[in-house]
Amino acid sequence: MTLAYGYVKAQVRSEPKLKGTRRSHEMQYHLHCNVLVGDEQWDVAINVGTNDADDLLKYKLAFDFRHPIVERLKAADSSSHELTGQQALPALDFMRSDVLSATGPWRDSDVMDGSEFPEPSASLRRLLTRAHQENLTVYVFGRFYSEGGGIHDTHMNQGSTKSFIHRAGDDSNDHNDIWQDGAVLVELGENQWAAYFAAFTQQLVPTDPLGNPLPGATTIGAAAT
Repeated sequence: MTLAYGYVKAQVRSEPKLKGTRRSHEMQYHLHCNVLVGDEQWDVAINVGTNDADDLLKYKLAFDFRHPIVERLKAADSSSHELTGQQALPALDFMRSDVLSATGPWRDSDVMDGSEFPEPSASLRRLLTRAHQENLTVYVFGRFYSEGGGIHDTHMNQGSTKSFIHRAGDDSNDHNDIWQDGAVLVELGENQWAAYFAAFTQQLVPTDPLGNPLPGATTIGAAAT
């Protein structure tokens, strides 16, 4: 089904905790923390990897993120912002915008083992802990929970295969889409920003207008961005 997409601008209200979720063939891991959206506590679930060496993450963690989008985000209200159906920034699309420019190469995540030491979990946990302790503003892009307050799918949301193929006019499945990619940005102060971007290695690019992989598509680390 089509899931509502957008971002929250908020402060972190709890220490990040690593949690694993069993999928059909792997354990996926997320860093969870609470953020204050209006008067409500929302859950944030940030993808940090899996225990399956064939389905890890490609990620970027840039502590000197610079892009014109930050000025627009700074001017936004501290709340949730729905961007479903938009096809321009601040909605994110790793393939159709320049948001990844000057963010460095994609890195391979470690195989997760349930501990807090593998990357990018360890570095991202330190960043979110700092945001909590220093009351920094965070911006989390992804898909909103269908029930209750929360945001997840903080990774690229296009280029998947099998059950995620997007068929025009069919919203019966949780499918690929363009301009719905996830990310985490943190305003560090003094015009310094950090940004976290991720994609599963089994997601393939480039993609068509529905967000499905085109013939000959490859993992994002092998594509020009």
